[in-house]
Amino acid sequence: MTATPTPVPTFAFQRPAVLSLAGSGTATVDIVIPVYNEERALPGCLRTLHTRLREDFPFPWRITVADNASTDGTLAVARKLADELPGVAVTHLDRKGRGLALRTVWGDSEADIVAYMDVDLSTGLDGLLPLIAPLASGHSDIAIGSRLAPGARTVRGPRREFISRCYNAIIRLTHGVKFTDAQCGFKAARTEVLGPLLEVTQDDAWFFDTELLLLAEHNGLRIHEVPVDWVEDIDTRVDVVGTASDDLRGLWRMARAKASGAARVELARRPAPAAEHPDAVLATPSTRRTVLSWEVGCFVAIGIASTAGQALLYALLRSWWSPALANLFSLLVLTLLNTEANRRLTFRHTSARAGRAHLGAGVLFVVGYLVTSFAVVLFKQADPSASTAAETLVLMAASLVVTAVRFVVLRTAVFRSAAH
Repeated sequence: MTATPTPVPTFAFQRPAVLSLAGSGTATVDIVIPVYNEERALPGCLRTLHTRLREDFPFPWRITVADNASTDGTLAVARKLADELPGVAVTHLDRKGRGLALRTVWGDSEADIVAYMDVDLSTGLDGLLPLIAPLASGHSDIAIGSRLAPGARTVRGPRREFISRCYNAIIRLTHGVKFTDAQCGFKAARTEVLGPLLEVTQDDAWFFDTELLLLAEHNGLRIHEVPVDWVEDIDTRVDVVGTASDDLRGLWRMARAKASGAARVELARRPAPAAEHPDAVLATPSTRRTVLSWEVGCFVAIGIASTAGQALLYALLRSWWSPALANLFSLLVLTLLNTEANRRLTFRHTSARAGRAHLGAGVLFVVGYLVTSFAVVLFKQADPSASTAAETLVLMAASLVVTAVRFVVLRTAVFRSAAH
């Protein structure tokens, strides 16, 4: 079943009362308020936001209320407020879902920049101009409010704090992202780059935010984070348990999409960085020799750290587990860390995706495990009375051999397109 939105009336964007920024007054901004059964909260939200925009916002603006299948009087309240407040439009969708509402209204908007915020105004409006300015200047593609970035201030209960931090930690661990807060209800984007991303997004509910950011970062868009002040409103429509379950399924779906190439979107690329100063003395471009030197140096450093880490973990586990089991676990943990470190540092200019890197590392893991396990078992058979320390030294030597083979395979196969 597809949603059938009520067309948004064509409203002229409200002219700014002040032009306090160089170049302001040109980029139009459409701020969407997605609502579901919010007849109590909506009037205060719209009047507060409307006053702030009318008095302090330096860009032409419009507010669009996106009512997604409310069953109370929300739609009637929204239309009454739209008649009262200039620059407020209302659209209605007959199917529930915040992601659906945002994708529909953002996709139809003729504004240069689209944004959204939650109806409870938990995020302080002082962050709105810092959110929009880097997009209006063209410096960034997407801007997000963050409750976890340095400088952010939050007032919320320990349960909400714990869930938020755990979820964002899972995103960073599983997808290696750089943004800190995926689900703060305070985001904006340039419509020029947003359109192709919206065509690929699938989620209609709360995971929409995370999916959009994962797609944006995966496709090389520049994401700007704004530390915000955030105060929790406990009158919420969010089903925390159900949302968490949906989010985990969404992360798995996005990981598969990245690995298969389905997450790649055709976008106009930013030009390469160039010196502004006409007399700048530029560094010599990297040659094959300097690239190889960098790769070998990084790989050796990471390999030494990984080998030492595996040896330490193996020695700790050996008092409880058999040699084979202790080696398996220590090798698995350090292989994952080693692969990610090499992807981000050693072969940092590679175009190879994380899925390809870890798949190649998985094959090498099996080979490495067999080689190191065979070395340890053979050593124990040759000298049954050997100490754990001697056993560990044998493991380290075997791991060094595996590391050397690993470098050759990663450079010539997994990261071949970037290294050569």
